[in-house]
Amino acid sequence: MSTAAKDSAGRAARGSKATKDFKKPTPAALKGAIQLGIGYAVGNLSSKPDRDVLMQDFSVVESVYLPSEGSTLTPAHHYPDFRLKTYAPLAFRYFRELFGIKPDDYLYSMCNEPLIELSNPGASSSWFYLTSDDEFIIKTVQHKEAEFLQKLLPGYYMNLNQNPRTLLPKFYGLYYINCGGVNVRVVVMNNVLPCALKMNYKYDLKGSTYKRRANRKERLKSSPTFKDLDFQEMHEGLHFDAETYNALMKTLQRDCRVLESFKIMDYSLLLGVHVLDKKAGSRGGRGDSRRGQKVLYSTALESIQGNAKDPEPVVDDDTMGGIPAKHKDEKLLIFLGIIDILQSYRFIKKVEHSWKALVHDGDTVSVHRPNFYADRFLNFMGTTVFKKINALRGTSSKRKRGSLYAAKSASQEVLSPLRPGEEKRTQSMDHLDGKSFSSSNQPDLVPKSSDLAHVSFDLDCPRDEERIFSQSDRELDVYL
Repeated sequence: MSTAAKDSAGRAARGSKATKDFKKPTPAALKGAIQLGIGYAVGNLSSKPDRDVLMQDFSVVESVYLPSEGSTLTPAHHYPDFRLKTYAPLAFRYFRELFGIKPDDYLYSMCNEPLIELSNPGASSSWFYLTSDDEFIIKTVQHKEAEFLQKLLPGYYMNLNQNPRTLLPKFYGLYYINCGGVNVRVVVMNNVLPCALKMNYKYDLKGSTYKRRANRKERLKSSPTFKDLDFQEMHEGLHFDAETYNALMKTLQRDCRVLESFKIMDYSLLLGVHVLDKKAGSRGGRGDSRRGQKVLYSTALESIQGNAKDPEPVVDDDTMGGIPAKHKDEKLLIFLGIIDILQSYRFIKKVEHSWKALVHDGDTVSVHRPNFYADRFLNFMGTTVFKKINALRGTSSKRKRGSLYAAKSASQEVLSPLRPGEEKRTQSMDHLDGKSFSSSNQPDLVPKSSDLAHVSFDLDCPRDEERIFSQSDRELDVYL
């Protein structure tokens, strides 16, 4: 054989090997690589001693190569060779421990059975996978989103230490997999909508009206996800008792101010509505999937009951941790959580808002500066989506309620000079009824501080006005 022929044969062999190595993996192989990678990363943590999380732990990235034939450090597998990167492993281990997730339970959820692929309700190109036990969602994220989440981790750590009960996403891990030339970054989160109960209605709500209607393709799905304008047409609001409404709105208010302090916008409230009166077909395909819940504070009811004095909410197989509500004569269970919080108000988002505002009302478009976005979001949720049930108890109750309103107004007039610089966003939840959160007249200013300890402390501590008002209640009760 000539030298040229040998060279040609060698190039052909190398080309054939390259084609084999970089052949795109099948969806099943990619899911398997994700599960194997997460299992390896969590198992590798068992050799590291427990200790406090340090600031440098948030920026750590560990990388390992997992060939299919295995190595001295990695197991053999039947997937294509892939590289795994684990972001801030010790920090995410702390988050899992904070929510009561044991390593064995986490590994069992992730690796015991194949992941279930979900349809994407949003406009992003992300893929969603659900673990077979209905506990965890695995979502693919873009490089910028993964980078932003890693920068967010120190503040996220501070906030979770003070407020483990939150409607913000609960992040349990961030990983990068390069398999067959395909780069995938995935984040592991809590599952907001349990599959064991059928959601009769699903909504992705932002508080904006510009193009906020489900398109025809989405409406043809068996379980469509509707948007803000659809909600206003289909419902007259979801009604809660006063205590639940106040707890829900207080949690939303605190979470939105945390997001605002990080200059985060364009997030959504994912809302699932299960109608209790509709017995036929109300259960999903995995009726006992949530039995033996692994994650603390993960249900909607747990997330909004953050007061240490409150009793632990009862989560059983019938309610699945849903929040009781009413719509007309229907009894409902509400499931909800804030999603898509990895969008910061960067330069490209400012440009997007500017050109949309040229052709439409700028205050109605989704992309907006963080403080305006939070105010509009809270106003829409507190007045249009969620409403308070006013209990009527006869003439004496009406007279008492009128007297309380007068006493409350008087106490506000007395107290108002004492707090002249107080902003609307730090007011107590008693001021939510009938008041707007809009700040369209405010200039576009960067928040003065992103100190989460201050934000959380200010929202959780009772104000003098509330204590005085409570005293007025007791005096009026004695009088009446």
